[in-house]
Amino acid sequence: MKRRRFMKTAGLLATAPIVKGIASVPACTVNEKEIYEWRIYTLTSDATELDSFYKETLIPAYSRKGIRAGAFKLYEEKDLSQRFYLFVYPNMTAFHNVKKEIWDDTVFRKAAQPFYDQTAVSPVYKEFESYLCEAFDKIPQLKTPDKDRTLFHLRHYRSPNEEANQRKVKMFNEAEMAIFDKVGVHPVCYGDVLAGPHMPALMYLTWYKDKAAHDASWKAFGSHPDWNAIKDLPEYAHTATNNTNRILTPLPYSQL
Repeated sequence: MKRRRFMKTAGLLATAPIVKGIASVPACTVNEKEIYEWRIYTLTSDATELDSFYKETLIPAYSRKGIRAGAFKLYEEKDLSQRFYLFVYPNMTAFHNVKKEIWDDTVFRKAAQPFYDQTAVSPVYKEFESYLCEAFDKIPQLKTPDKDRTLFHLRHYRSPNEEANQRKVKMFNEAEMAIFDKVGVHPVCYGDVLAGPHMPALMYLTWYKDKAAHDASWKAFGSHPDWNAIKDLPEYAHTATNNTNRILTPLPYSQL
């Protein structure tokens, strides 16, 4: 009798980490600022293996934990292929929990091990850059793009120092995003970079129906009177001195 009782208790305890892993990713509350993780891969071969890993293994594992992921490639791919992934966490606690719990997910580990074994001896990427960002006050939670989107614009603004970066974030929150809305620059997410290889910085992603819509929106932005009224204000001087622009298109398995 004692042995049967012990075995029953042990069986219940064995399931505890799985239940805990699911329940420990807290939901996003109203106006709570999301956390965004960007991963930018520089590939050493074609993207077939990495695409398969993300599509069939990694993104499904994150989805089971309530985390959405965007998957993108360059709109016009060059010889040096890249992949861009955006993970959306409801808060910093969720980010920490998922990073720890993914390695205890037996379904994920079993599915992922062939990829890890193969790429350990024959790497498919040179490296990946990782950026951890906190959403802006103005848009604390990601805005899902329309289904007919074909183009995304990822911009990375680097500032000369932390104070200048905070003034650039303020410029977006108080003025610049409102102008974007007027000219058809559709927001996905804006993030203040908390940690990454290039700092201080901010990163944001916008979407468009097509290339023509993208070009028309940015042309309208550049000539908009509201933009011309704020762009040379002294409080915003020297806030973004190094900008990187990447025009992206979603991969078929992207959730955004």
